[in-house]
Amino acid sequence: MSKDELNNVREVVEAIYRTESRQVLATLIRLLGDFETAEEALHDAFAVAVEQWARDGVPANPRAWLVSTGRFKAIDGIRRRTRHDASVAEMAKQPEPTTTLDVNEQNDESVEDDRLRLIFTCCHPALASEAQVAMTLREVCSLTTEEIARAFLTKPATIAQRIVRAKAKIREARIPYEVPSEKELQDRLDAVLRVIYLVFNEGYSASSGDSLTRHNLSGEAIRLGRVLIELLPEAEATGLLALMLLQDSRHAARTSPTGDLILLEDQDRSLWNQNQISEGASLVERALSTGQVGPYTIQAAIASVHAQASSSTATDWAQILRLYDMLLQTNPSPVVELNRAVAVAMRDGPAAGLTFIDTILARGDLENYHLSHAARADLCRRLGRTKEARASYKRALSLTQQEPERRFLEKRLNELQE
Repeated sequence: MSKDELNNVREVVEAIYRTESRQVLATLIRLLGDFETAEEALHDAFAVAVEQWARDGVPANPRAWLVSTGRFKAIDGIRRRTRHDASVAEMAKQPEPTTTLDVNEQNDESVEDDRLRLIFTCCHPALASEAQVAMTLREVCSLTTEEIARAFLTKPATIAQRIVRAKAKIREARIPYEVPSEKELQDRLDAVLRVIYLVFNEGYSASSGDSLTRHNLSGEAIRLGRVLIELLPEAEATGLLALMLLQDSRHAARTSPTGDLILLEDQDRSLWNQNQISEGASLVERALSTGQVGPYTIQAAIASVHAQASSSTATDWAQILRLYDMLLQTNPSPVVELNRAVAVAMRDGPAAGLTFIDTILARGDLENYHLSHAARADLCRRLGRTKEARASYKRALSLTQQEPERRFLEKRLNELQE
């Protein structure tokens, strides 16, 4: 085989790795019963593919071939290390997926079940929240530990340790590799949605660092949201994908060419991604039509009202307030109250909104949340209450860890005279 032909085969293998490796891994975990064994088998299978496909050609069903080869390599390796292991004997009883029947059995339904098993296992409530996020990005989204570490501004060794500990917990606690029963499904799905939204939010508005966004993370969350509704088209999963698309549609307008923060009311709406807005609005309608309206769907409906307004002043603030009232009923929280207070200020004026924010802060809620003080500062600024505005801007500055937000708050503070 010529060098060019070998390179072509490698390109095919790399392309299949990008599109099929997570599905292959999900099935191998089920067949082999262990994450690390399955990952080693996955890499072995792709290594063999380069050599064998160069000689014999690409098989008709590459995914089934990779599962079969990976499983065989894993069992062969374990047999060499231990001759009388009961688990090996059990795995050896399972038929090799090489016949036409076995290949068909690996098609859509079983593969989808395996992908769901992988998602639910990575987001299992027995794992710490940070471990759930790391496992999901590594095992489901195929990000490297270095990519995850860069996204969260931490060391690769820290991420690797979280993943190792999570896998050990799964193994030692014998966490089942399965889709939850119907009785458990809603609670477990909520945990999956929470992890996806955590990943998205860190990408949409980074908690710290020099950049407002980390678009690779929000992009991965959207991709994972698409996978989830393809496998499990529940109303809230649809609502979450709609919410992420609608929020992400503003990505290009949220920062200046120099990386400075641009508020929603000041954004150039011609830069908003209309394809994402259209898809997001359609998904909101689909989720609402089920009658099973949850917090992600309501937040998506709010984002849709914003997305379809030609300007801040043309926004239907009354509708947004009605939706926030619904959200408070389904998911009461001080942050939702704060967002509602800002909407009140937009509809009824800054004094009305400030009253609600002061009530929240007087309770001791959101005292260490920089956006509550930033919102208060802005409303005081609009009311001409300069001294209070400066104090609130300073408090917000002391709490924020993100550089674009710091620059924005410092600019506003400097614009106010003592």
